[in-house]
Amino acid sequence: MAKKNIFAPLRLKMKALACAFFLMVTALVSAQQFDDTNAFEVNIFRGNIMLHSPDLVQVITGHPESVMLSFAKKTHGKEAWHDIYNFPDYGAYFLYQNFNSPILGKNYAVGAFYNFYFLRRHLSFKIAQGIAMTTNQYDKETNNKNTAFGSKYMANTVFALNYKKENLIDQFGLQTGITFTHFSNGRLKSPNSGINTYNFNIGINYNFENAPNKPKDSVAVRMKFTEPIRYNVLVRAGFNESLNVGSGQKPFYHIGFYADKRLNRKSALQFGSELFLTTSIKEYIRFRSIAFPEQPIDANTDYKRVGIFVGHELFINRISIEAQLGYYVYDPAHIDTPVYDRLGMKYYITKQIFAGVSVKTHGFLAEALEGVVGVRL
Repeated sequence: MAKKNIFAPLRLKMKALACAFFLMVTALVSAQQFDDTNAFEVNIFRGNIMLHSPDLVQVITGHPESVMLSFAKKTHGKEAWHDIYNFPDYGAYFLYQNFNSPILGKNYAVGAFYNFYFLRRHLSFKIAQGIAMTTNQYDKETNNKNTAFGSKYMANTVFALNYKKENLIDQFGLQTGITFTHFSNGRLKSPNSGINTYNFNIGINYNFENAPNKPKDSVAVRMKFTEPIRYNVLVRAGFNESLNVGSGQKPFYHIGFYADKRLNRKSALQFGSELFLTTSIKEYIRFRSIAFPEQPIDANTDYKRVGIFVGHELFINRISIEAQLGYYVYDPAHIDTPVYDRLGMKYYITKQIFAGVSVKTHGFLAEALEGVVGVRL
């Protein structure tokens, strides 16, 4: 009769515990490997102000000089979208811009950004959006030549394309390239021609931790993504002032409907229509009919506008960036050019409900800073 091994169950339990411990340690190591790391950038740049409006001739007296500080979280695959977008950076920035003009003064801005990488991570593209404050806003008595900044606070947008080399000396690196900055209050208050600059920049970067080897989630990247056409209903609302300085802020309601089709995990194309109920235009029509009788516009001209547009939406996790180009098919007043454009950012609260902010412009002249709520069905 074979002798029973009383230690066999114990050995099995020990093996199971050892396997469990090994898997737990492996998971912890993997999780640590995927964690975001921290980095810091300092960029200085000098450039020129774009002459997108004749009013700006009198305010441009020098070359703007700037300093931009960026604190970044560098992604390494903790979430699926990191790999899909080639492990971008995200974080916060501070921008100081001296326009070297006694009329324009200086601007300070804070906000958030993304850095996207190309060409084996040597080429980076920064998209930044924030809130800015100026030291020299328009004033009817003391600074009436400043038609760029009608209010003390405004929106700031930054685009930067850099050649970047990290860890040249220990954890220090260098970058250089071109930077575009934009300041505008979205005609929340007139005047508001805004300021756009293009600049040459150079800077240093520093990585606080050594970057882990980035995992390759080939399944997530190669997995085919399909989705039926989705229909969106949204309202964009806020306040703006007409081109008549001092006319006061009036509410606007832009009601839109569009269809979108996802091309892949990142992108969707849009096509739709929208109704513009901008009440400041109603006041401006009445003003023009009285103040400029030689112009052929009737006080009872309809202020409403209808536009059609095409657009592109870039999905980044729950955040998306959209750009649209539109044309007014109904615009009896003809206050602005018939072509308009929009740049915005949305946050998907759920898969169907989103909120966000966008800037509607005609070329480089902003018309409205829009708050957005909508449903994607």
